[in-house]
Amino acid sequence: MANSILGAGIFGLPSLIAARLDGYSPLSCVIAGSGALIIAACIAEISSRFETTGGLYLYAREAFGRFVGLVVAWLMLLTRIVAPAAAADLFANYLGQFFPSLHGKLSEVIVIGLLIGHLAILNYVGVKIGKTVSNIFSAVKVGMVLLFIGGGLTALLLRPELRLPLHFGRTTAEGWFEALLLLVFGYGGFEGALIVGGESRNPKRDMPFALLTALLLQCFLYSGVVYVVLSTLPGAGSSVRPLADAAQKFLGTWGAAAIGAGALISTYGYLSANLLHSARIPFSLAEQGDFPSVFARIHERFRTPHVSIAAYTLTLFVFAALGDFRWNAILSAATRLVVYGAMAIALIAMRRRSGPAPFVLPAGIVFSGMSVMIVLALLSHIGKGEAVVLGSTAVLALANWAVLKQR
Repeated sequence: MANSILGAGIFGLPSLIAARLDGYSPLSCVIAGSGALIIAACIAEISSRFETTGGLYLYAREAFGRFVGLVVAWLMLLTRIVAPAAAADLFANYLGQFFPSLHGKLSEVIVIGLLIGHLAILNYVGVKIGKTVSNIFSAVKVGMVLLFIGGGLTALLLRPELRLPLHFGRTTAEGWFEALLLLVFGYGGFEGALIVGGESRNPKRDMPFALLTALLLQCFLYSGVVYVVLSTLPGAGSSVRPLADAAQKFLGTWGAAAIGAGALISTYGYLSANLLHSARIPFSLAEQGDFPSVFARIHERFRTPHVSIAAYTLTLFVFAALGDFRWNAILSAATRLVVYGAMAIALIAMRRRSGPAPFVLPAGIVFSGMSVMIVLALLSHIGKGEAVVLGSTAVLALANWAVLKQR
């Protein structure tokens, strides 16, 4: 769960947030974390009702019926493709810093193909192996970020001359909304690990705990990283590598190199987590009869949905080879917000229809209402391009539903 949330965004988002909010940036991380916890709390109660593979798609289908389930499925599939595709592009870019000979589009495509291809093979032979790889790189990734925070705070304590005063200048409502929307990409992704619920040991017990604990960890990491960057790096808002540039100030050249390596490890771990759970979305759709039955095939030896994994991997490679990191990140945030809003309403619908869940959220109706308000406020500030893509995805889901209904 932690690996699904802590992606490569933490290595770039601090400068984007600082450019909009300056000294208020750490506060925005806490606010965004609080909002994410409110939404995640709703999803935690819903997830405790299920022990089958499917995640948020399955929850929406059970709460509202087949059409809404299909809309959520298409949106989930979109965001679980564009976000990892952007991360794959980022990996290729960072690798080029260590191997200058890897330049040009052809080299980038080859690197992306090898990266995505071998991760797909690991998950092809079983969820256990894929989970092990994901956990290893999750631990390394969190350790690198903790090293940055610990090293920065220690340097600020022992070398006061490094400390830069936080500048609390004038901010705008638009700047706050833009920063919080960017943080949706930073805090999002927790819903992905719910997809493999049917392949987990005790999902009704483990999923709510993992969800809430991972978000608390994420809030601490983002707030700490942003504070260290602002306190050590002059002009943090204009940096394209804020963590590496900040590490240069208090750890020296080796520290900057270590952060660059950390970015590669982080991106690799993020992709390994996504190949583990996102590749099973088409399988879950086919298992429910909403996608062609070929996607529901299970490998005779490895007992994995090999067709679903192969199709997802190919699509991811296409988006990674042609996509743009910035646009994919914004689109990923917008699609997640729509799904989160549906989950907030689903909490009330399931309570009325099925009674108490194994994990009951105190004041659940209040949490549901607050989640809907958060989603609507942030969606009102997305661009026209993102709105068009969201609408087009809904149209595709409608066409999918119409074909299934006629059949």
